[in-house]
Amino acid sequence: MSAAQAAQTAEAAPRARLSPLNRRRLAIFKSHRRGLWSLWIFVVLFVLTLFAELIANDKPILVRYDGAFYVPVLVSYPETAFGGEFETEAVYTDPELVRLIEEKGWMIWPPIPFGNRTVDGTLDAFPAPPSARHWLGTDDQGRDVVARVIYGYRISVLFGLVLTVLSSIVGIVAGAVQGYFGGWIDLGLQRFIEIWGGLPQLYLLIILAAVVEPNFWWLLGLLLLFAWMGLVDVVRAEFLRGRNFDYVRAARALGATDARIMFAHILPNAMVATLTFLPFILNGSILSLTSLDFLGFGLPPGSPSLGDLLAQGKNNLQAPWLAITAFVVLAMLLSLVVFIDEAFRDAFDPRKTFR
Repeated sequence: MSAAQAAQTAEAAPRARLSPLNRRRLAIFKSHRRGLWSLWIFVVLFVLTLFAELIANDKPILVRYDGAFYVPVLVSYPETAFGGEFETEAVYTDPELVRLIEEKGWMIWPPIPFGNRTVDGTLDAFPAPPSARHWLGTDDQGRDVVARVIYGYRISVLFGLVLTVLSSIVGIVAGAVQGYFGGWIDLGLQRFIEIWGGLPQLYLLIILAAVVEPNFWWLLGLLLLFAWMGLVDVVRAEFLRGRNFDYVRAARALGATDARIMFAHILPNAMVATLTFLPFILNGSILSLTSLDFLGFGLPPGSPSLGDLLAQGKNNLQAPWLAITAFVVLAMLLSLVVFIDEAFRDAFDPRKTFR
């Protein structure tokens, strides 16, 4: 077999695993140019921020000293490893340590030689305007805005993705139980959701913040208490419609368990409406974290976040680069998610899929 035939076979192999319906959906998604490009941009930016320590850091990526190699971004080394006097962790911005290393080796720095918490002590006043040293200026603590944006983007997307996945699992299970069993189970859960959804989420957060110091996982758990309710009605409606289909009755007559009927037979058909709803949950999750950080009830003080940058822009009107940067990054992030959702919605639209 020639190389061209082998390449065609390798390309056709993954396509053969897709059903005609899914191939049609994939083709519709690809035809949505704005959504496709938004997905690529979103993925590329997110992957880049996963390696934020290699892009913005106050530690060198690689150090060669006295014939040995060191990786400070991954491993902490004492100052004595580079000829210093103290056993404490090396501070690579210290001029004396820099001189010691350059005498017997060299250092490779990230493109942005500042971490998300690094304070530039060489500046006279904070916040500092954009310059060659700080491309988007500094905040009111002297920390580089570009570094804060990179780390903040990563936290926002990770928080949104994790919350979307967990809330989707809870929402799908709750909606499936309601729609499949119906009756008193459906009525009881529906009343519980109405009462639970009426609780003042912000006030509850303020009360708990006075007792426990917020962090990433604490906020994730608290928002999860409410985020799952947005998906319940969609899944419930699909299960109410699908539980009376002939294939469900046949599976029940053959002795299939309720769990198998729910998640092996009805759920795959209900996932069409569910998948189109997920980008909205992701958007809401990112906005929730940003809003809480803006109000001061989110991540611990000093954590890099878009909400904290927005708050600094509000408190420092003389430094417009702070608010402009935060607004542009947040608007771009949310717009990408919306455009991706448009493409998903078109791909799963029965009017376009089956025409």
